[in-house]
Amino acid sequence: MNIKRKAFLGAFAAMSLAALAQNNNIAEEVAWMIGDQPIWKSEIEELYQQMQYERMPIDGDPFCVLPEQMALEKLFLHQAELDTVEVSEGMVAQQVDARINAMIAGVGSREKLESFYRKPLPAIRETMMEMTRNQARIQQVQSGLTKDIKTTPSDVRKYFASLPEDSIPFVPLQVEAQIMTLNPIIPRQEIEDVKARLRDYADRVNRGEANFSTLAVMYSEDGSSVYGGELGFSGRGQLVPEYAAVAFNLNDPKKASKIVETEYGFHIIQLIEKRGDRINTRHILLRPKVSDKDLTDALNRLDSIRADIVEGKFSFEEATPYISQDKDTRNSRGVMVNENNGTTRFEMSELPQEVAKVVNTMEPGEISKAFIMKDPKRNRDIVAIVKLTNRIDAHKANLSDDYQQIKGMYEDNAREKIIRDWTEKKIRETYIRIEDGWRNCDFKHKGWIKNVGD
Repeated sequence: MNIKRKAFLGAFAAMSLAALAQNNNIAEEVAWMIGDQPIWKSEIEELYQQMQYERMPIDGDPFCVLPEQMALEKLFLHQAELDTVEVSEGMVAQQVDARINAMIAGVGSREKLESFYRKPLPAIRETMMEMTRNQARIQQVQSGLTKDIKTTPSDVRKYFASLPEDSIPFVPLQVEAQIMTLNPIIPRQEIEDVKARLRDYADRVNRGEANFSTLAVMYSEDGSSVYGGELGFSGRGQLVPEYAAVAFNLNDPKKASKIVETEYGFHIIQLIEKRGDRINTRHILLRPKVSDKDLTDALNRLDSIRADIVEGKFSFEEATPYISQDKDTRNSRGVMVNENNGTTRFEMSELPQEVAKVVNTMEPGEISKAFIMKDPKRNRDIVAIVKLTNRIDAHKANLSDDYQQIKGMYEDNAREKIIRDWTEKKIRETYIRIEDGWRNCDFKHKGWIKNVGD
């Protein structure tokens, strides 16, 4: 259940590991000095070990690449201090809590996470708070540097004309499509059976006969079941409204809530902790099952609607607002929008697999027969028909077909140049000392090694 532009941080992605990798040992050797800020040899070694464990690629000699990345971070944080850049502590906390929950799920338990980092969870969280806060401040500095970029069609044309032939990207096959969906009718008895099971679970918890998290592991149909149904700290806006309305009114951590219906199914909820305007809960989710007969009935209904469209009684676009139950597309004539880039174009791998399989053999203007697919957001069986509106064969990018992609490339290039120029100016203006043994490097940026008298 998903109850919950691309960040331009470049080389700072690896810094998310650096803070966690530091231990409490006294550093014995300074490798770099940036202003009055040291970069310790132990920091670099710990980060390298951590990245090896995480199998994160390092583009070059790690004992050149990593300290340069750490030095760049310090330059941007210094600028953030000068600019008095502040970030929302609530936003930072939400991001950290979400990441910690994902990390715990990844390693299997809180205890395993603490063992891995050799720190208790509060210390891990404190370190991650500082790391996330720093990354947000760096992003704000970089956004401020690049906010005045203005792009004109002339700029894009000149940029494209300047690209070497081997730098022009190859664009895979893309399609544009419209979709119409139906949710099969679920019998009332199936819904009542699901509610009865949830009432039983809630009663057992409230009588002290069962542990909520154990029941969640055993019975919940949500991915959070693997760690006892716990969702982690969330703000009200991160939760679906029906869930939030009940969860934020819970006060007793020992009790289970009444049954809550959302677009994902039926839940019972248990409070874990409230922290200001955020809440941590666990839940058990059950989804009423769709029978084969219900699916067949929905398939037949959509096939009948398709037949009427093909016969010209009404158009796909006219029917969609009245028939489709896909709330993301029904008010836009069923037009599917790619969440990865905000356009209506999809590579085949970006489509739900059932849709990709259907449109693969279609021609523009065709409407598919009805088919069963999984709702990608709600993990339930639904029935759909799709209309293929456009197919763009694989090709080398050109301005006519791929203007938006080329415009994005131009803007990325412009951002990189602005930040690179700013960085190298900042390097020239800052006191920097690199110790012997750390200087023989092919650095990404110029000016780190100062000449005598500089």
